[in-house]
Amino acid sequence: MSLWAIVPVKSLRRGKSRLASVLSDEERSSLNKDLLTRTLHCLKSISKIDQILVISYDPEVLARAREYGAMTVQEGRRTNINNALRRATVAARAYNATKTLIIPADLPFINKEEVEDFIAQEGTPPEIIISSDRRSDGTNALFINPIGILEYNFGAWSFRKHIEQAEQKKIAVKIKNKESLTFDLDLPEDLEIFMNISKINK
Repeated sequence: MSLWAIVPVKSLRRGKSRLASVLSDEERSSLNKDLLTRTLHCLKSISKIDQILVISYDPEVLARAREYGAMTVQEGRRTNINNALRRATVAARAYNATKTLIIPADLPFINKEEVEDFIAQEGTPPEIIISSDRRSDGTNALFINPIGILEYNFGAWSFRKHIEQAEQKKIAVKIKNKESLTFDLDLPEDLEIFMNISKINK
C-alpha cells in the first residue's frame, strides 16, 4: 500500500492574487516560496507518506520540489486545479500509488503532528478523510483510499461537493478538521491573522 501526497502549486508570482491589494508581486512570490518550502519540509518528514508529487507550470516551483526529493509534473499554464490533479493522479497511479493525500501549499501552520493524526484516521476503503478551510467552504486536505475513486471538485463549496459526491458513491466519509489544516492564506484578513499570530509566537 503506497500513499502519495499530491501538492498542486500555482506560479510563485501569480499565486495568492487576492493578496495583491496588500502585498507586492515580490512579496507574494516570497510568501508563496516560503509556504511551499514549509509544506514540502512537513510532508517529507512523515514516514507514512511514500512519495510527494508536485504539479505546477512554474519551473522554479518544480525545481524546489525536486530539492526535497519530490516527483514533479509540468502542467499547462491555463490548466485548472481539477484537471491538474487528475493528471497528477494518473501519474501517481502509474507508479503504483494506492492512496492519495491532496494538500495545498498555502497552509502556514501545517505541521507533522497534525498531518500524521489526519492520516491516522484511515480505516477500511473505500473512504475519504477530509478537512475544510476555516470558513467550511473549501477543501484543505483530502485523503482518498483507494486512489481515483473521487472526482476532484475544488473551487467554491468544494468541501460540501466532495462529501456529497462520496455519499452518492457509498464512500465512507470522515471529517477531521485540524487547526493547522483549516487555516489557509487566501484573503487579506487571513494574512493579518497569520502575521499577528506569528508576532505573538516570536
